[in-house]
Amino acid sequence: MPLPIITKDTNPSELNAVVDKARSASNFLKAISHEGRLMILCHLVSGEKSVTELEDLISARQAAVSQQLSRLRLEGLVIPRRDGKTIYYRLADDKPKRVLEVVYDLFCHDN
Repeated sequence: MPLPIITKDTNPSELNAVVDKARSASNFLKAISHEGRLMILCHLVSGEKSVTELEDLISARQAAVSQQLSRLRLEGLVIPRRDGKTIYYRLADDKPKRVLEVVYDLFCHDN
């Protein structure tokens, strides 16, 4: 899909729509711009994980993991599920996975 072309003649309502989408994109990118949050999302791509599993996977303390999960939840990127005393998280939709695939291709994949 091509990027929109914005000119001085762009209709104000179209421009407002672009600004709203830019704001949403900016919030999304800010949410994934932290190393800990990025690693959490990478692990959640493979499926639901408990907070304890995520602590072990990213070698971080529970308080730090919970803080990062809170931000991801606030931005609508993850969804919690409680089972007794255990809280599990999963990706809210496919957007993080799609972006992580691009990030992986650009920064991690050996060409």
